[in-house]
Amino acid sequence: MDVFDPRTYAAGIPYDTYRLLRERHPVAWQEEPEVLGWPAGPGFWAVTRHADVVRVLRDHTAYSSWLGATQIRDPDPADLPFLRRTMLNQDPPGHGRLRRLISRAFTPARVDAFAGRVRERARTLLADARAKAEDGATDLVAAVTDEYALLNLTDLLGVPAADRGLLLEWTVRVIGYQDPEDAPAPPLGPDGTPLNPRSPALLGEMFSYARELAAHKRSHPGDDVMTALAEAGLDPAELEMFFFLLTVAGNDTVRSAAPGGLLALARDPDAYRLLAGGRAAMHTAVDELLRVHPPVLSFRRTAAVDTELAGQPVRAGDKVVVFHASANHDERVFTDPGRLDLGRAPNPHVSFGEGPHVCLGAHFARLQLRVLYEEWRAAMPAPELAGPPRRLVSNFINGITRLPLRVSGPAG
Repeated sequence: MDVFDPRTYAAGIPYDTYRLLRERHPVAWQEEPEVLGWPAGPGFWAVTRHADVVRVLRDHTAYSSWLGATQIRDPDPADLPFLRRTMLNQDPPGHGRLRRLISRAFTPARVDAFAGRVRERARTLLADARAKAEDGATDLVAAVTDEYALLNLTDLLGVPAADRGLLLEWTVRVIGYQDPEDAPAPPLGPDGTPLNPRSPALLGEMFSYARELAAHKRSHPGDDVMTALAEAGLDPAELEMFFFLLTVAGNDTVRSAAPGGLLALARDPDAYRLLAGGRAAMHTAVDELLRVHPPVLSFRRTAAVDTELAGQPVRAGDKVVVFHASANHDERVFTDPGRLDLGRAPNPHVSFGEGPHVCLGAHFARLQLRVLYEEWRAAMPAPELAGPPRRLVSNFINGITRLPLRVSGPAG
């Protein structure tokens, strides 16, 4: 039962395979063969039940982000010290120090101050999509959601308008590297295998920009996250990695979740009618749409000690990979998990992670999703597919790269 091959996810999330694993092998060994030119790996433990996913994400002493970083594929050993500079690939207490620094820059008050701008952007992009639609339909990813996520993030960061396209280019390069249609093929290393797009060899342009932007913010401060980071006393490497993390993770969370939520609503007209009629609260709807379409499919940890998980012995050094979409459909936690229930409460999904690495931008992501769905409900027809969507080839990001929807017709 393969849940590794990124091509599997281009066809859809393998819920039936997840269910069988949860029932029979909740911690199952997965082979890691060569795929799409990327070399084979040693294999890993796939964790599919909600309780076990939460345990792994919370227990940093047994399951480390630092030992092997957080992607399924093993990094080049020469790149590992570099990858460990980012908060994502650290364990407490070092992780806590960096998280406190970024938390002071990424405050709820600063995020909420952007709510009006976010709403105006959603309204404008949706109106433009309607005006420019051909035959009453448009690709929402190209027309709305890519721009929406990118421009909201760059506003919060304080990136000049002229530079904003760079952030999308870097995000696509890092996130879509498994998908030959979504991102340019990465260059090959001396051994003939592709270079990891997260390696220092391929991030120099982004890091140079981060240093230049921080210098500009020190002399021209603003009420934005990059000003706060530039003034936080970070060393240059920490600043570069924060910029990398915020650019890629901050952009792609909403870039993946927004079209995924609209696709879920298009596939369930009855649920959308409840939302349009005010019979489902928007805040619970946002979390249910996040449950059925988590932005991230998997995260890796490395066992720091010999341990046991769901009765399965795990040896120190083994890769342990949690699968968010499987945990979000665990029948032990969610009643009728295959049903889109916009009033579901409580809703302990793990779409933003758990434990010390829970998503720092969750508040900003929820705000953007809520506003986009509110503006859709106010001005657009019920979501209806106008053609087949296209999913990203990735075992990491739950991406939608094309979403043809009808945008002509009365609201509701």
